[in-house]
Amino acid sequence: MHTGVIMLIKRSPNGIDLPYPSEITPREIYESRRDFIRQLAVGSIASGALLELAGREAYAQTPGATKLAAAANPAYMLIEKKTAYKDATTYNNFYEFGTDKAEPAQNAGTLKTRPWSISIEGEVKKPMTLDIDSLMKLAPMEERVYRLRCVEGWSMVIPWIGYSLSNLIKKAEPTGNAKFIEFVTLEDKKQMPGQRRAVLEWPYVEGLRMDEANHPLALLTFGMYGEVLPNQNGAPVRIIVPWKYGFKSVKSIVKIRFSKEQPKTAWNLAAANEYGFYSNVNPDVDHPRWSQATERRIGEDGIFTKKRKTLMFNGYNEVAPLYAGMDLKKFY
Repeated sequence: MHTGVIMLIKRSPNGIDLPYPSEITPREIYESRRDFIRQLAVGSIASGALLELAGREAYAQTPGATKLAAAANPAYMLIEKKTAYKDATTYNNFYEFGTDKAEPAQNAGTLKTRPWSISIEGEVKKPMTLDIDSLMKLAPMEERVYRLRCVEGWSMVIPWIGYSLSNLIKKAEPTGNAKFIEFVTLEDKKQMPGQRRAVLEWPYVEGLRMDEANHPLALLTFGMYGEVLPNQNGAPVRIIVPWKYGFKSVKSIVKIRFSKEQPKTAWNLAAANEYGFYSNVNPDVDHPRWSQATERRIGEDGIFTKKRKTLMFNGYNEVAPLYAGMDLKKFY
């Protein structure tokens, strides 16, 4: 469906056609598009294609039937207004399902999250492959309310469900050679239609330094808002690293690899001058094409709403010792 909006595609230094995050369809445009589709359907004007699109969207946005019990961890219950479930599940960056913010919710119904397995490999004493249900039972689930800050300049506050990633690391028993952890997303063009485009190198890869991955804040995540993760939010398992920009919190993980070398990550390969390996939230380090000093909280979208000041490490100052002595403008 033609919306009247033209998205310019830039070419990254390595020659890949790259739609940068700042150039993705604004929220108010995709919301008006959805309203238009619904109006057409109600008036029996919509074509079969429009009805199919609306059906996919409804499937992906419907709250999950599976509840996920978890005790609230008071040490990580941020006292801020939570982002509405609808906003958190319909305004997403997940290029495997499309580059428009609305497309993951529309297209993610093709993802099949059972059966699902995750391989643990590399520099570990106990390499293993776990099915998703076994992984979910590895440690007690917790609910934690975290901020999530996107490199594009917007943020959300979401109640996530999972347990500290360090629980899985301990079970795998890394060797002394393990300096980094690499996380790999599923690659399947049938399930993830966005992978049919060379927007990024597939599969999507992200990574952390070992001490970052072992920090208690790093969350292996299976749910949100009291339910299993919706497909468009990274089902069935993702990580949340709340002091880093959102693209570091890799979704739909199928492989966790411990390594000596720093992983070559998807966005860093696409545009290294814009997306560094560390990608810590830092108001003093601007993206080359826009400031990071302020942010827009999703759900506070009024035209006169004042933007919030961006907090160093997204407000999670307990991680500062991880970077003692590092130049965080050089290691951005």
